[in-house]
Amino acid sequence: MEFGVVLQTDPPARDIVRLASLAEDEGFRYGWTFDSVVLWQEPFVIYSQILAATSSMTVGPMVTSPGTRDWSVMASLFATLNEMYGNRTVCGIGRGDSAHRVIGKPPSTLATLRDCMATVKDLAEGRETTLHDTAVRMPWVSGGRLEMWMAGYGPKALQTVGQHADGFILQCADPAIARWTIGAVRDAASAAGRDPEGITICVAAPAYVGDNVAHQREQLRWFGGMVGNHVADLVARYGDSGPVPHELTDYIAAREGYDYAHHGRAGNPSTDFVPDEIVDRFCLTGPAEAHVQRLEELAELGVDQFAVYLMHDRREETLRSYGRDVIAKLAS
Repeated sequence: MEFGVVLQTDPPARDIVRLASLAEDEGFRYGWTFDSVVLWQEPFVIYSQILAATSSMTVGPMVTSPGTRDWSVMASLFATLNEMYGNRTVCGIGRGDSAHRVIGKPPSTLATLRDCMATVKDLAEGRETTLHDTAVRMPWVSGGRLEMWMAGYGPKALQTVGQHADGFILQCADPAIARWTIGAVRDAASAAGRDPEGITICVAAPAYVGDNVAHQREQLRWFGGMVGNHVADLVARYGDSGPVPHELTDYIAAREGYDYAHHGRAGNPSTDFVPDEIVDRFCLTGPAEAHVQRLEELAELGVDQFAVYLMHDRREETLRSYGRDVIAKLAS
C-alpha cells in the first residue's frame, strides 16, 4: 500500500509546501490538495513549488472538476508541470461540489465528466482530440503521461469509473462501503472489456493518531458533513431505499443544510448531524495500531493507496506517527 497526504491550500502557501516536503520525508509518495479556488488558493501554482521542494512526490488535486477551467487550460497545467518535473502529476477529478456550488453552478453531469477525462488526458499526453468542435493538439508535449482518477459514490458514477478512469478515489474509509464501491468499479471494468485490476484504488479519509478519541472525533466530524453533500445528492436521485448501501445513506436523515464557509474545517457547525459512529467508520482514529488494523482490512479489499486528509490540530504529529508506526508496516 502506498500513502498520500491531502492538504487545503490555505495561506500561507509556503506552509503547504513545508507539509508536503515533511510528508515525503516520512514516506508519503503522493501530495494532494483540495481544488476550490474561491475557498482556497489556486493549487496549480503551489504544485510547482511542491515539486521543486520534493524529489519524487506525485502531486494532484483531490479533486478538480470539469466546470472551473477550460479543459485545454487544465491539460496544459498538468503537461507543463510534467515537462518541468518529469511526469509527477495525477488528475483526481469529480463532478464538482464546493468549487461549483460557491459560484452558483451545479455539479457536472457524468457525461461531461467522462468527456473531460478523455480530452484532458489526450491533450496532456500529446494526442490530438476534439474540443469545442475543433481539432486540438499541444505540439510541445512529448512523452507526457497523466492518469485520471475519478471520485464518486453512486452506481452510475462507479460505472463511469470502471469504464473510463485510470483510478478510483473513494472519500471514505469504511470497509463496508469500500467493498461495495470497489466491487462495482471492477464489475463495470470487466463488462467494458477492461482489466479490473488495472484501475488504481485510492481511499482518502482523515486520520488522527492518538489516545483521546473524543477529541479526535470533534476534530474530524467535518468529514461526515463533506461526504454528506454527495450522499444527499444520491438520496435525491435514488431514494433512501435505493441501490446505495444504507451504511452510506442513513446518517444524513437529520441533515438540514450546509454552509460552505466552513467546508473541510474542524468545528464545522453544519455537521452536528454526524454521529460518533460515522466519524469512527469513515475516518481513522485512535492509536497507530488501530490505523494499521483498518488499513490492513482495506488492503485486503484491494486498496492501493491511503490518502490522509490532514485537517485537524495535530498535522505534523500525525505525519510523523504515520511515518514511524504505520507506513513502515504497510508500504509495499
